[in-house]
Amino acid sequence: MAVEKDAEQEFQPQKKKGPSDEDKRRKKITPGSLMKALMRPGGGDSTPSDGDQVIYHCTIRTLDGVVVESTRSQLGGKDTPIRHVLGKSKMILGLLDGIPTMLKGEVAMFKMKPQLHYGEDDCPVSVPSGFPKDDELHFEIEMIDFFKAKVISDDLGVVKKVITEGQGWESPREPYEVKAWISAKTGDGKMIVSHSQGEPFFFTFGKSEVPKGLEMGIGTMTRGEKAVIYVTRQYLTQSPFMPEVEGVDEIHFDVELVHFIQVRDMLGDGRLIKRRIRDGKGDFPMDCPLQDSLLRVHYKGMLLNEEKRVFYDTRTDNNGHPLEFSSGEGLVPEGFEMCVRLMLPEEIAQVTCPPDYAYDKFPRPANVPEGAHILWEIELLGFDMPKDWTGLNFQSIMDDAEKIRSTGNRLFKEGKYELAKAKYDKVLREFNHVNPQDDEEGKVFSDTRNLLYLNVAACYLKMGECRKSIETCNKVIEANPAHIKALYRRGMAYMQAGDFEEAKNDFNMMIKLDKSSEPDATAALLKLKQKEQEIERKQRKQFKGLFDKKPGEISDAGTEEKADQITSEDQENVKEEDADSNSSDESREAVDDARQRGWFSLFWPSGSRIFSALGLQRCNIL
Repeated sequence: MAVEKDAEQEFQPQKKKGPSDEDKRRKKITPGSLMKALMRPGGGDSTPSDGDQVIYHCTIRTLDGVVVESTRSQLGGKDTPIRHVLGKSKMILGLLDGIPTMLKGEVAMFKMKPQLHYGEDDCPVSVPSGFPKDDELHFEIEMIDFFKAKVISDDLGVVKKVITEGQGWESPREPYEVKAWISAKTGDGKMIVSHSQGEPFFFTFGKSEVPKGLEMGIGTMTRGEKAVIYVTRQYLTQSPFMPEVEGVDEIHFDVELVHFIQVRDMLGDGRLIKRRIRDGKGDFPMDCPLQDSLLRVHYKGMLLNEEKRVFYDTRTDNNGHPLEFSSGEGLVPEGFEMCVRLMLPEEIAQVTCPPDYAYDKFPRPANVPEGAHILWEIELLGFDMPKDWTGLNFQSIMDDAEKIRSTGNRLFKEGKYELAKAKYDKVLREFNHVNPQDDEEGKVFSDTRNLLYLNVAACYLKMGECRKSIETCNKVIEANPAHIKALYRRGMAYMQAGDFEEAKNDFNMMIKLDKSSEPDATAALLKLKQKEQEIERKQRKQFKGLFDKKPGEISDAGTEEKADQITSEDQENVKEEDADSNSSDESREAVDDARQRGWFSLFWPSGSRIFSALGLQRCNIL
């Protein structure tokens, strides 16, 4: 019976959505309260529906013919038609129900009882005092046009009508450079500004060089698109395009988006700018070399000064051969690689780069002075994606994995810990799709994966992320609780995090499991004891005499110890470096302890930061 009950519930029809507010309002319409008389037939067979923008003239009269209100100039109006978006605009009930019955060009008279116009209880449209809202009225409506509209602002202050669809999907945004034919007319058709001949109007998106509403509309357009953008007063900000906007309630902008240049602020602070000069082939960003790839580029490097002196050009200084390099390996300046990764094949871009992303942290050419700002002109000729492991045998996969791991080891030695970690993470991700076929392959695979995890843990430790280092070591220890090197690395991470008891347990466990690890564990325990004693000494010094002071002197006690505390911390760091240099007999190479951060983590999820602007001792690379 329970099964039958579940089946009944599963196939029970879904509850229908409740009636909308407009549906509830329509229930107020009673027979005879809304009457329509056709005065002039329209054309076609389509009528407006929800989502359409309707443009119409309206004249309101009393039953004896007295004009109450009109959009017509001869009847006291401004000759500016009314615009509404069905389903979104606030409308009186009679027009809400009557306008969807009209054809384009049609003129009709709607006779309405008070409860169907402004006399409706809780009417969403207000009228000035003195308006005969309690009288029965005639509404003469001329349907000028209706079409599917793109609502750009929630208050309907900016609405777009697409005339001709554009190409691609990319639209302008800050700080793109835009060229467009633009004409501006008032709601009654009077031309105000026209940039439809000569050269298209050029502006930089986001610099307030065109009215706010116009920029919002252009921000939804694609290359080659033609559209009319309807902008009301609150979005008609002053700009070089239209200095005068006083006394205008609404402007219709006829726009053809001729071209825009992709400009990217790579760091978000205006220092590293990529400006696309020539479009590439493919779709952005799907066809960009986002993954580590073998890249081929021609480039010209110039000093960013008045002379723009060229200091290197592959076409003349490299015998016409392009530069080939593998991304993700720190082989070119950070700013250079960040921008190339966002280029399409055959694209040409100009890159303005600050010193810290150019040659101040990279081997500097002899003819480039220290602290120089650089202008690169780069052409991406093409790139080769990384090798796909699909179809490769196990040994070929492991050989390729070892090459990538070796590259990571080199980056680690150079102090590029985030780039190194990205290499190890890449192999670990690919390992999720590798299936060893026998026990021997399984052991090789497991050992290699453990080495990679420990390398990642070493990177985290150098990056100061002790908890992540511990979590990564745990992945090895959970599978092999007796893994000596994992215990050692986790113990060092615990020690750096200040979890001395946990660190002591790991070092003691090393001795218990493997006597040959006793020298390493003993050295680590000695270092741990020194850190504990140092912290205890600082605590005693900090609180010494604190309670002997008068109440007004307590605040001085902390400040007296501050300088001593900083000094002792510096000494402690020196001791850590010295003690760790002889703490293990593992085969490892010395690495530079500089706190250098690569750009990779600014750009990829595998780094510690994503796009946003973007230690302890020597760690072991196994």
